[in-house]
Amino acid sequence: MSNRIRHFMGCVALALSCIMIGSAMTMTLNPVAEAENTTVVHTSPFTAAILEVRDSVVGVSNYQEVTYGNYGNGFGSFYFGFGYGYGRDRGQQEPETKEELASTGSGVVIGDGFVLTNYHVVEDADSLKVTVTDDAGETEEFAASLVAYDENLDAAIIYAPDCKLPAVKLGDSDKLLVGDWAICIGNPLGFAKTTTVGVISALGRGIESEAFDKYGRKETITNAMIQTDAAINSGNSGGGMFSVTGELMGIPTLKYSGSYYTGSSVEGIGMCIPVNAVKPLIESVLSGEIKAIAPEKDKAEEANTNDLTGKPRLGVSIANVNSSSRAAMLGQIPDGVFITEVEKDSPAEQAGLLPGDIIVDVDDTVITDASQLKAEIGKHQAGDVLKVKVYRAEGLLEHSANADAPDGEYVDTEVTLAVIDTPEAEETSGGFLFDQP
Repeated sequence: MSNRIRHFMGCVALALSCIMIGSAMTMTLNPVAEAENTTVVHTSPFTAAILEVRDSVVGVSNYQEVTYGNYGNGFGSFYFGFGYGYGRDRGQQEPETKEELASTGSGVVIGDGFVLTNYHVVEDADSLKVTVTDDAGETEEFAASLVAYDENLDAAIIYAPDCKLPAVKLGDSDKLLVGDWAICIGNPLGFAKTTTVGVISALGRGIESEAFDKYGRKETITNAMIQTDAAINSGNSGGGMFSVTGELMGIPTLKYSGSYYTGSSVEGIGMCIPVNAVKPLIESVLSGEIKAIAPEKDKAEEANTNDLTGKPRLGVSIANVNSSSRAAMLGQIPDGVFITEVEKDSPAEQAGLLPGDIIVDVDDTVITDASQLKAEIGKHQAGDVLKVKVYRAEGLLEHSANADAPDGEYVDTEVTLAVIDTPEAEETSGGFLFDQP
């Protein structure tokens, strides 16, 4: 082969090599360009569920009345919380009572205006507000009233008729398994709709706590809780723990931050109330069994404590529970009104009420003192039938104020009111579990 032909073939080979290199470079660069134009976003398994339920999680604000007094004692203004000052002189002013924000928590919409939350979020509230926050951070408050609660479960339902948000779906917490995903949504530290994710760490955790029932009697409660490692912080209480399908499975209630005995810190141990445990309370409200009262009508009418002569009566002599007695201070007996005597052939005797019974409830109204009981009865006429709940323990009437009270139980009965003569007031001596009304 001549040199000219070899030179020609070399040029052809070089040209082919350049074409192949250029093609390879083009093939390498094109996918990058295409990727820039078709970016793929990998959605988490939680996104759809969170999008479905987050707008149904609201804030709950607890407002309570506090009393301030400005006293001219040279020390300026003081807040004591109960309306008394120290060192009063001519510069004193009348105490001023204001309603202020006491605490905040979370809640979940479960029906038309009905919000499920923790009892401890709404406890002792003089008024309640439901707070709704949109994605732009704008907030709106709606007046709410307490409809129903179970202090032992630490669950409550409030009613905000002007709050028009969709209700969540209730799941079946009995079907949860350890390792299932747990999505918690709430308002920790006021950060609305904060979402945290973890797993179900354990089921049926027996959490023991001491609580007072609605009548003021102390008892030890053990609740079976759902344990999760999803972050739960102050303000999460009453919010929702959801499944990846967007069903409400639990109510975040508490977290452990450390050990009292060892001083060690703790992370990732939070507890939720199973939704199945509160379904009876939810159903009683949504079915209308428990009547929802609009917030503006939630305030009780002023007590009428006029003399009951010539008006329908129970036919009992009564006295207040001695709040300084050992049994009352330890919560061994409920707050209420002692029956010191039952009149013969009276409505109370016919209903089976006994001396020593403590009246704690009349027609679903909690009774804490004698004037309140008189006011409640004063709203009725002869022939009206009242539902009366009493606490009964053997020998309670003669019990010393300095001794432990015997165990008893709550008894329900019905009393048909009648007009009977008013006897002379019974005198009661000191040192017992009751005081003069």
